[in-house]
Amino acid sequence: MLSINKMLKPTIISISMATVMAGAAISPALGLIAKAFPEASPTLIKLILTAPSLIIIPFSFLSSYLTFTFTKRTIIMIGLLIYLIGGIGPQFVSSIGVLLGFRMLLGAGVGLVMPLSMSLINDYFTGKERTKMMGYNSAFSNFGGIITMLFAGWLATFGWRTPFNVYFLGLFIFIMIFFFLPKGEVQKRPEQKNKTKIPLSVYGYALAMCGIMLAYYSISTNMALYLEQNDIGGAGLAGIVVAFTTVGGMITSLFLVQIELLLEKFMIPVMLLGMGLAFLTLSITSSVPLVIISVAFVGFGQGSLFPIITLKVLDRVFPHLADRAVAITSSFTFLGQFLSPLVLDGIGSIAGISTIRFQYATLSVAIGIIVIINIIFLLKPKKRTASYS
Repeated sequence: MLSINKMLKPTIISISMATVMAGAAISPALGLIAKAFPEASPTLIKLILTAPSLIIIPFSFLSSYLTFTFTKRTIIMIGLLIYLIGGIGPQFVSSIGVLLGFRMLLGAGVGLVMPLSMSLINDYFTGKERTKMMGYNSAFSNFGGIITMLFAGWLATFGWRTPFNVYFLGLFIFIMIFFFLPKGEVQKRPEQKNKTKIPLSVYGYALAMCGIMLAYYSISTNMALYLEQNDIGGAGLAGIVVAFTTVGGMITSLFLVQIELLLEKFMIPVMLLGMGLAFLTLSITSSVPLVIISVAFVGFGQGSLFPIITLKVLDRVFPHLADRAVAITSSFTFLGQFLSPLVLDGIGSIAGISTIRFQYATLSVAIGIIVIINIIFLLKPKKRTASYS
């Protein structure tokens, strides 16, 4: 029993590895896939990365409802099996349509697993330990992203099919869940008279997650073009720069408890301010070191804001609504990822300015306004609200 208890933390954290690999893991092979399917449009090729994000959203909600019928352990294991089939399957197909079908299946598996990966932390841990675990979960996701991207890049040297083997990691996670995650119990449905609704504040935090991801994803989608537009560097430098968002996220995630103790209620506006200043710097600098530092600060913000906002959401709902609340925030996170290039390119198109500098300047102004509103709200006297964690 002692060994199982020792393995509980790494088992729960390992689930986050599956979720972070949903889309970007095979991005190093995207060019090779485009050559393998010359009849496919560029938009269709991009869907290979973004299609899982859209499918994740409805299946995240389905996952939260299934907890009233199955144990979380069972749902995660089913999700991981779907994940394995959807992840590994594309390497055996010869049609872009079937490949996209497998990618959507991958999204379904991730959607079932992702909300529960965070709600399990809420189930088994409390207080500072819960905050620490949420930080570790985010840090491990970032670390896993680096490793899988490097591994997929190496596999891509053997052809477009081999990078899909990175999804065999799901089998390793499945084995850990099978042996070390307690069976748990089926979530009890609340009695009709005691049914409660999701507080509006949860949707507010979900919108915040959407906005943060919209800003955060602007680095990975725009950095190569940004460097070229400003004669700073090429594709090689872009890969290094983007990696620093992950490094920044890892650092703040690992020290989440200490940062929260230091900044207390001002943690969200301070981290947002850091992101805003980083985007402002990107909008005016031509220095590679400043670009790297700025990108790292964007990662700092994302790495701390996501787990903290998730904890705030969990503190505002009754236990039986925790899975649904996490599903809502997770869905809005992926929505922000999907909308990022559409919204930012749309703003540039409306303004008649197509440069990435303008997009980053717009983000800095928008974040600055949000920071001011947030600080005013925090300094304004208000009634204390009940916590249901």
